[in-house]
Amino acid sequence: MSKLKVVSEKSLTNNSRVVGLLAQLEKISTEPTESDTARYVTSKILHLAQSQEKIRREMTAKGSTGMEVLLSTLENTKDLQTTLNILSILVELVSAGGGRRASFLVAKGGSQILLQLLMNASKESPPNEELMVQIHSILAKIGPKDKKFGVKARINGTLNITLNLVKQNLQNHRLVLPCLQLLRVYSANSVNSVSLGKNGVVELMFKTIGPFSKKNSGLMKVALDTLAALLKSKTNARRAVDRGYVQVLLTIYVDWHRHDNRHRNMLIRKGILQSLKSVTNIKLGRKAFIDANGMKILYNTSQECLAVRTLDPLVNISSLIMRKCFPKNRLPLPTIKSSFHFQLPVIPMTGPVAQLYSLPPEVDDVVDESDDNDDIDLEAENETENEDDLDQNFKNDDIETDINKLKPQQEPGRTIEELKMYEHLFPELVDDFQDYDLISKEPKPLVFEGKVRGPIVVPTAGEEAAGNSGNFRKGVVMKENVSPLGDEGDKKPSFMDLAKEDIKDNDRTLQQPLAPGFTAGMRKDYSLPLTVVTCSKACPHVAACGNVLFEGRTVQLGKLCCTGVEIEDDEDTESASSVEQVSVEVSDGPTLHDSDLYIEIVKNTKSVPEYSEVAYPDYFGHIPPPFKEPILERPYGVQRTKIAQDIERLIHQSDIIDRVVYDLDNPNYIIPEEGDILKFNSKFESGNLRKVIQIRKNEYDLILNSDINSNHYHQWFYFEVSGMRPGVAYRFNIINCEKSNSQFNYGMQPLMYSVQEALNARPWWTRVGTDICYYKNHFSRSSVAAGGQKGKSYYTITFTVNFPHKDDVCYFAYHYPYTYSTLQMHLQKLESAHNPQQIYFRRDVLCETLSGNSCPLVTITAMPESNYYEHICQFRNRPYVFLSARVHPGETNASWVMKGTLEYLMSNSPTAQSLRECYIFKIVPMLNPDGVINGNHRCSLSGEDLNRQWQSPNPDLHPTIYHAKGLLQYLAAVKRLPLVYCDYHGHSRKKNVFMYGCSIKETVWHTNNNASSCDVVEDVGYRTLPKILSHIAPAFCMSSCSFVVEKSKESTARVVVWREIGVQRSYTMESTLCGCDQGKYKGLQIGTRELEEMGAKFCVGLLRLKRLTSPLEYSLPSSLLDFENDLIESSCKVTSPTTYVLDEDEPRFLEEVDYSAESNDELDIELAESADYETSTQEEVLSDSDSSRTYLP
Repeated sequence: MSKLKVVSEKSLTNNSRVVGLLAQLEKISTEPTESDTARYVTSKILHLAQSQEKIRREMTAKGSTGMEVLLSTLENTKDLQTTLNILSILVELVSAGGGRRASFLVAKGGSQILLQLLMNASKESPPNEELMVQIHSILAKIGPKDKKFGVKARINGTLNITLNLVKQNLQNHRLVLPCLQLLRVYSANSVNSVSLGKNGVVELMFKTIGPFSKKNSGLMKVALDTLAALLKSKTNARRAVDRGYVQVLLTIYVDWHRHDNRHRNMLIRKGILQSLKSVTNIKLGRKAFIDANGMKILYNTSQECLAVRTLDPLVNISSLIMRKCFPKNRLPLPTIKSSFHFQLPVIPMTGPVAQLYSLPPEVDDVVDESDDNDDIDLEAENETENEDDLDQNFKNDDIETDINKLKPQQEPGRTIEELKMYEHLFPELVDDFQDYDLISKEPKPLVFEGKVRGPIVVPTAGEEAAGNSGNFRKGVVMKENVSPLGDEGDKKPSFMDLAKEDIKDNDRTLQQPLAPGFTAGMRKDYSLPLTVVTCSKACPHVAACGNVLFEGRTVQLGKLCCTGVEIEDDEDTESASSVEQVSVEVSDGPTLHDSDLYIEIVKNTKSVPEYSEVAYPDYFGHIPPPFKEPILERPYGVQRTKIAQDIERLIHQSDIIDRVVYDLDNPNYIIPEEGDILKFNSKFESGNLRKVIQIRKNEYDLILNSDINSNHYHQWFYFEVSGMRPGVAYRFNIINCEKSNSQFNYGMQPLMYSVQEALNARPWWTRVGTDICYYKNHFSRSSVAAGGQKGKSYYTITFTVNFPHKDDVCYFAYHYPYTYSTLQMHLQKLESAHNPQQIYFRRDVLCETLSGNSCPLVTITAMPESNYYEHICQFRNRPYVFLSARVHPGETNASWVMKGTLEYLMSNSPTAQSLRECYIFKIVPMLNPDGVINGNHRCSLSGEDLNRQWQSPNPDLHPTIYHAKGLLQYLAAVKRLPLVYCDYHGHSRKKNVFMYGCSIKETVWHTNNNASSCDVVEDVGYRTLPKILSHIAPAFCMSSCSFVVEKSKESTARVVVWREIGVQRSYTMESTLCGCDQGKYKGLQIGTRELEEMGAKFCVGLLRLKRLTSPLEYSLPSSLLDFENDLIESSCKVTSPTTYVLDEDEPRFLEEVDYSAESNDELDIELAESADYETSTQEEVLSDSDSSRTYLP
C-alpha cells in the first residue's frame, strides 16, 4: 500500500513539475528578452517528455493546455534553440502516441503554425538544416491527419520550398528523407500533385531512385512511394511516359529482382511496381508498358516469386498491372445482342430497349476509354478539393429521403369498371358451394375469426379416397381447361389421379419428387421411353441426333453415349433401396415428377428458338442427394494462377488452339469429329450457352447469350456436355459475366447432372468443380453498347471438372434448373392429387405472355365446412395472402422455394389444414414464363427487368406485371387488402435467406435525420414475420434483413405494393444461391431440400402471424406449432438500426486484387444484385484471396 502511495506521489510530482514548467513557459513566451529562460524550460520539458510516457499522455490529454502553450511559444519565439526544443517535444509527442496524438496536434492548429514556420525558416540563407529536418519530419507525421492539409500547404506556398530543398541537397540524405516524406503527403492532393509536376518533381524523383544498391535503401523506398503517389495524376503520368520512364522503371525492377537474393528489399521492389501501377492507369502508360515488353518481364519475374510466400504482394501487383495492360478485346461474337430476336408488339419510346433498337451496328467495337481526355488535364484547372471535403460518415444517396414519397398512398390507378375484368379470378368471393360434395352437411355453430375453437378434425386419406374422382374438379378448377393436354387431359388417369396413401401426421413438410422408376409400387425401369407420339405442329429446327419421341413437331431427348450406359446391375437392389430410403425421409406425399407428362407439356411450351429437345435432367427429374455439400474451401492463390494462365495466351500465342466447337450464331458450323474434343449443346428449355472456343487441349472459353432484346445480363447458364474422358481435368471459363462480384469467390460451386448417374439410381444435381474463382478479364465493350458507361469489362467464372464416366452426357447449371414446363407439370400433379372435399384449389390463367404462354394463377384455401351460410361467410372473410416468384428467370431458387410453399399448402398435415382455414392464397408462381423458357437471366422478351415495371406496367409489353398488379388493385378496391405480399427472389452475392421490407422510420433513420425519424409514427408489424422466420427456419437470417426504401427500388413489386396498394407487410424474400454462414446449415451449400423447406417454413410463419394478429389467439394444439408462445416480443419496437447491407457479407480477401484502376462497377446500379438486390450501389472493390478464412501452406 505504501509502495503504491510513493509511486502516485512521484507521478504527482512529475506531473506537477511539467505543469509548472508549462505555466512558466506560457508566462515568458510573451517576453522576447527571456530567451535563455525559454531555452532552459523547453529543454527540461523535452527531457521529461523523452523519459516518461506519462508526461506525454499528460500533455496530450483532453483538457490539457500544454499543446497550446507549446504552439503559442513556437509561433512567437525568435530563438532558434527554443524552436528546435519545441519541435523535438512535438516529435516525441506524436511519434509514440499513434494517430490520436497527431490528430490532437492538428485540432490545436498545429499544421498551420508549422507550415508558417517552414515558410519563415526558408527565408534564411542558407536555411538551418536541423530546423528543416525537424519541421519536415513532424509535418510528414501530422499531414495525413489533416483533411485540409493539401490546401493549407498550397496557400502557404510551402510546396516549392520542400521541392527546392530536395533539388539543392540531393546528396544530403538526412535532409532529403523527411522532405520526400512530406512531398508524398503533399501529393495525396491531386491539385498539388499537378503543381509539383510542373516544377519538375517527376524528373527529380528519377534522379533519386536507381538500380540495386545496398546503400540508402530507406531513401529509395520513400522516393518510390512519393513517385507512386505523384504518378496517380494523369498529367504526371503522361510526363513520365513522354520521358521514357516506363522503360526505366522496368529496367530498375529487373535489376532489383536479380540482385535482391535474400528478399530484404521487398518493399523497394513493391514501390517500383506501385509506380508502374500508377503510370499504367492511362492509355499512354499501358501502350508504353506493352512496347517495353513489360508483360513478359512481369510475367517471368512474378513466376519466379511464386515459390516465396513473403513475395506474394509482388505477385499480386504484377498480376494486376498485367491484367490492366492486357489489350482490351471485343467478345468473339458478331454482336453482343442476343442470338435470338423477338419482334415486340410495341417499341418503347425510351429506356434500354429503345436504345438497343437505335444502336448502330458498330457499337460492339471495343474502345479503351479509361482516359476521359489525353490532351486536357482538368485537374489543374479545377481546384475544388473534393477529397478534402469528403463526409467521413457514409451516406447512401440511393435512400429515399422525401417523407411524402415514403408515406404509403393508396392509389387505385385503374377505375372500378376496369378492374371488374378480374372478377372471374375471384369466384371464391361469390360461390355459394351448393353443388359441392362437402365434408359435412350438418349445420354447426358459426365460428367467427378470432374466436376460440377446438382441435381441427382432418379426414383420413381412406375416407376421402372412395368415389371422389368423379367430381374432382367440379367448381374447383377454372371453366376453361388450361391443361396442356387439352381434351385428352381427363383420359389419362395415370397422370391426373394418383392413389392417396396414408400420410403420417409428423413434422415433415417437404414433398420431394422421386425419380422415375423409384416410386412405390412402380417397376424399376432404366430404359429410356421411345414411344412415338404424333403432333401436328411442325418445327424446322430438328437436331440431327437423339432419341426421337415425337414426329411432326419433333421433341427429343439429347443423345446418350455411343458406347452404352454403364448400368450398375450388381448394385440395382442396393441403389434402389437407398433412393427409396431417401425418398421416405423427404417426402410425405405423392411424387410430383412424371417424365411422360413433362414431355406432353413441353410440346405446348412456346420458345423463341422453337426448341425441339428436352434436357435429360428435366426429363428424369431431380431428388436431393443424400449427402451434405459443404461450402468449398479453395486453395491459396488460385485466382492469380488462373490470371497468369490467361496472360500466357498473350505471351505464348502459338500454344493457343482457338477453335470454335459450338456456335448458336452460325447454324452451319461443323462439329469437330476428333474424339478428344468435348461437344456442347444448349438448345433446350431454359438452356443458355451461345458459343464455345477450345483454347487449349482441355480448356474451353464459354460465352453466354444475352437476354432477348438486350445486349447484356449474362449470368445464368445451363448447357450439355458430352464426349468426355474420365480422369482428365477440364477447365471451363465463362468469359462474359457482368456482376462485379459473385459467391463463386466465396465457396459456391456450379451444378452438374450426370445422365449415367441418373440411370444408376442417382438422379440429382450435385455441386462440382475445383479451382473456382470469379475475376475481371480482358474482354470489353464500347460505352455506347454499355448504355453510356465507359470501359465496361466482363468477368470470368472459371472452374475445373473431372468427369466420373467415359462418354457420359452431363449438364452444367448456374443453379438448380426449374423450367416453366416443370412448373406446369407440378401444378397439374398437385391438382390431380388433392382432396377436393378438404382443399379448395383452382388453377387459372392470369394472362398470356408475349410469346403466347399462359401465366398460371393458383388459388388455395380450405373448403368450407358446409354450404350453410355461416360457413360460407367464414370462408369468404378469410384474409388474403398474395405470393409471387420467378420474376427474374436466373433465380431458379425462388421456384424451388415456391415449390415448397405449394406442396406444404396442398399437404394433408393438420398445420397445413389450419393454415388453409386461416387464409386464401393467391399465388403467381412464375411472373416471367418467357424469360424462364428462353434461358434469360433477368429480363422478359421485352428486354426489360420486369421487377422495375410495377409503377406503370405496359399491358402490351409487361402483361404479367400489369395483371398481377391488377389483381392486387382489385383486392384493394373491394376492401380485401392482402395481409401479406411476398415476392420470392434469389441473391447472388449474399448467404442465407432473408427479407427486404418497407419502413418509413428505418429509411429516415438511415438518412441520419434523427429529428425526422422521431416524428414518424409507424406500426412495426412489418418486422413480425421476418422475426418469426428467424426462429423457425434454419436458413433464415434476421440480421441480413433490411426495411429501407431505396430510390432505385421504387418501381419494384415490394415497394409499389406497399406504397400504392397499401399492404404494410410487403416483402421480397431473398434466398442465397450459395449457402449459409449461420444456423443449422452453417458451412453448407444450399440445396433444393433446404429451399423447399424454406418455402414450407414460410407457411408455418404465416400461421404464427395469424395467431399474433387475430383479435383473440386461436387455441391450436401446441403440438401443431412447436415453438414457444413468447417467440415474438409483444412489442417489436425498433431499438436498434436495421442491418442495412452496404458491402459484401464477406470480409476482404487476404490476397487482394484491386480493380479500382479501371473500375466499371457502375452497372451494378442497374444490374445490381439480381432481384431486389438491395446492396448499396456504391462501388464495390472486388478483392481476391481465399474466402474469409486464412489458408496456410
